[in-house]
Amino acid sequence: MTGTSGNAKAYVALWFAIIVWASSFVVLKIAFNHFDPMVVIFGRMIIASICFLFVFKRIGGNDYRPGDWKKMLFMGVCEPGLYFVFEALALSYTDASQAGMICALLPLMVAVAAHFVLGESITKRNITGFTIAIIGAIALSAAAVSTDTAPNPILGNFLEFLAMVCAVGYIITMKGLSSRYNPWFLTMIQAFVGSLFFFPLLFLPSTTLPTTFPMEGIATVAYLGIAVTIGGYGMYNYAVSKIPVSQATAFINLIPVITLFLGWAILSERLNWMQYAASAVVIAGVYVSQDKKKTQE
Repeated sequence: MTGTSGNAKAYVALWFAIIVWASSFVVLKIAFNHFDPMVVIFGRMIIASICFLFVFKRIGGNDYRPGDWKKMLFMGVCEPGLYFVFEALALSYTDASQAGMICALLPLMVAVAAHFVLGESITKRNITGFTIAIIGAIALSAAAVSTDTAPNPILGNFLEFLAMVCAVGYIITMKGLSSRYNPWFLTMIQAFVGSLFFFPLLFLPSTTLPTTFPMEGIATVAYLGIAVTIGGYGMYNYAVSKIPVSQATAFINLIPVITLFLGWAILSERLNWMQYAASAVVIAGVYVSQDKKKTQE
């Protein structure tokens, strides 16, 4: 009974994480209209870190072992560190809708990484689905045209793919640590490492420091720090600690659909018919890749 209840909570947590993560693509586009991308990312990290300072003494249930700090550092550098660098740059060149579609590749990439790193099995169905989804993602970028909100979609989509590579490093490492650490503790580590990672980037010549602080810009950064960084990562880390990582990452397939809707509803983004077709290919590839027998187990 307890296990069933725990699984139910894990799935509720996953739904929350996926919805706020999907919304982050749209919110980031709005935030970038007011602040430099590096300022936005550092802002969300420092806000999350400050929030954790008030509660870190209450986060227990951790079993530290020698060398774990290296894994935690690697996890934090992968995501939020390099992940957010690539994603911030990606959203400067492509639409939120297209970036969200590239996210559909993540579950498949995690499956491949889990096979080589964790020794998990990978089937011909997984490989077939992965190939179909890759073809769809390439077609999505190839069919893209430059617009005011997506000046270089091919470059932007490639940068988003690199962000997914970093996400794989985070997920695989975090899964290994989740059996011995409170998921909120791991989320706190991510926020702290992220703050330290992005602070020096504020002083790069390419970074424009803000001279004004419009309320809309401040609100979006606060949302990213509290709802997305603390809430999204915290809930996802909690879910991964309760259910297999393959099941948790499968939920990421929902991000493109939610992002497409939010991009249309809030940013008035539009895709051409070829991009919608390519998006369908990506989703079809993701569906094909799912091993129903393994999921039932």
